[in-house]
Parts: sequence; structure tokens; C-alpha cells
Amino acid sequence: MANLKFENIYKTYEGGFTAVKDFNLEIADKEFIVFVGPSGCGKSTTLRMVAGLEEISSGKLYIGDQLVNDLAPKDRDIAMVFQNYALYPQMTVRENMSYSLKLKKTAKEEIDSKVLQAAKILGLEDLLDRKPKALSGGQRQRVALGRAIVRNPKVFLMDEPLSNLDAKLRVQTRAEISRLHEKLQTTFIYVTHDQTEAMTMGDRIVIMNEGLIQQVDSPSAVYLNPKNLFVAGFIGSPQMNFIRGRLLKENGEYFIENSSMKVQIMAADGRDLEAKAYLNKDLLIGLRPEHIYDQMDQATVEVQAQVDFMEMLGAEKYLYLKLKDLDLIARFRSTSDIAKGQQVKVYLDKSKIHFFDIDTEENILYREREEREKQ
Repeated sequence: MANLKFENIYKTYEGGFTAVKDFNLEIADKEFIVFVGPSGCGKSTTLRMVAGLEEISSGKLYIGDQLVNDLAPKDRDIAMVFQNYALYPQMTVRENMSYSLKLKKTAKEEIDSKVLQAAKILGLEDLLDRKPKALSGGQRQRVALGRAIVRNPKVFLMDEPLSNLDAKLRVQTRAEISRLHEKLQTTFIYVTHDQTEAMTMGDRIVIMNEGLIQQVDSPSAVYLNPKNLFVAGFIGSPQMNFIRGRLLKENGEYFIENSSMKVQIMAADGRDLEAKAYLNKDLLIGLRPEHIYDQMDQATVEVQAQVDFMEMLGAEKYLYLKLKDLDLIARFRSTSDIAKGQQVKVYLDKSKIHFFDIDTEENILYREREEREKQ
């Protein structure tokens, strides 16, 4: 079994800086889990504690049923793939992949068999006698993966493994790593600052900021129901629109109003917000750019806006809208005939609006949305 359990893990360095705070998480056997967050959020430090490359300041870490806090890296049965590949330049691909097995004094026949099997999985059979300098970035990354595969570890740890690749290779290698996980049926822990990698690869994603876990859930759940303002702003491109306004009730209907607009919200949301004592109080609403439309729908409310700026991105375009003192970003199909400088009607999907407390920055209706999703 290669399940992992983190119990109240802290990492504090000399001088008092705490990089990871009260980290609690259970990772299932064979799960592909992604740690994601901005630079300095503690994700790589957490991974290095799993690997044994960083000491745990306090808390307990289990791999399987074994407490590993004081276990040497070589005894943890893990394999780590680094950002810079860490290949030996003087060795061939075959020698790089087999090196750890030779250190363990594995029989030559077994080494050859494991290297060949890993090479087939990764499409490296024709490159085994080349040295790293004769390989492309993507090929070097596959060699680094191959070196990990031959060890048949309980857990694969990957620290920003695609950050040195160009955009096209990142997409290709992302798919290769996902297929590799399906083939190997081993626990993968993957660290990235790239939300696209996190959303497309992980069974679950762990979003971190300033050493703390912000939310742990499936990619779709994080996207549809962010737990707080940080998660809502971090996940999604372009970033979610945030608008400050006051919750009002008129003739049994609920509205969010500010100096630039007054929009009706869903009655169920209004009732839940009123029950939590937000009536006639300011809050933040969030709406993703893709939930602003150029055509009316039954769940939409109309607002007038001017197209201030436009970016074409092939199949879609981003519109930067001005509503009096308010700026919004909308994501439309490129075939939309809305153009820069126009005064337009756009339609906000009120069923997709999120509500955040101004002081705590928590998603006020997070639990209610979670319950609705389960029904």
C-alpha cells in the first residue's frame, strides 16, 4: 500500500520562518494528487519532506502504515523527478536509468529487463545509447521519469517537472505523465505553480498559499465551488471578476447593488444569504469571465457595458468591459461580432455567482453549494 497521511505537519526554519503550517491530508493508494499554488507557498517544501530531503519540524508523516519522520530518504521507497532532470551528463540514457539499481547491486539481467520495460513505456528504446546532451528537453524529461520507473517505488514525487519545457512539449508530456500513472497504478504526488497542469492531471488538487492548505478537492469541485477568495482568484484564466456590492431585498427578490450596477441574484442564494445575516450588508461577488454571455439565457441578467479593449486568442476572445466605475473581463467565442469601442448588452449568469465575506474572504455559501452538488 502507498497511501500517505500527513498529521499536523509544520516546517520552521532557523530564524523562525514557517514555510508549512498545520498541513493535514490523506492521500489514497494509487491516487494522482497535485500540490498547486504561487511561488513560496510551501508546496515544494512539503514534497521534500515526503522525500526526506527536508526535516519535519513537528507533526507526523506516514507512508503506508509506517511513520517515516526519521527514516532516511533511501529507505522510504519513493522516487523523485526534479525540475532540472538531474541526469549524469557522462552517462548514456541506459546508464542513467540503471544507476540506482546498480547501487543496490541488482542482478544484471533484472536491470536490463527493467530498463527495457521502462524504455518501452516511455518510447526511449532508440535512445538508450545516447548521452543527455544529444537529447531534447522532452526526451531528457522522459529519461528522468524512466530512472524513477525502474525503481518501482511506492510513491512518485514530481517537483515542477515540466517547467523547463516549451508550451507544446508541456502539453504533450502532461498527457504522457497521466497515461504513465494509469499504466503504473502507483501513487503520484505532483507539484506545480501552473493551474492548468493541476486541473488537467490531478484526481484531486491541494491548493496552498503562505504555507496553508486553502482547499482540497477534485478539479471540477474547486472550479465550481471555490472555498475562499484566494482559490477563486487563483483557479481559472482569465481570473474571476470580483465586484463589491450590497445585498438588498425588494418585493421578495434579492439584488446586489453598487454605484455601477444593480443585478438580481438567485432567490435561493438570497434566502441563504439573508439567513446568514448579510441583508443590507456589503459583500464581494465573483463571476468567471466565461459566465458573461453575449446572448440572453433564462438564468441571466442584462447589463450595459462598453468594450474597452479586446484580445483575440484564436477560438476565443477576451473582452475588457467598462460599466461606469467597474471593470469586467468576459470570455466569448471568437465568432462573436462584439468589437472594441462598442456599447453592448452583456448577460451575467446569476446561477454562477459566488459570494464572499469581505472580512474573512470565505465563500459564504460554500457548504450550501456543496450540499446541492451532492443531491
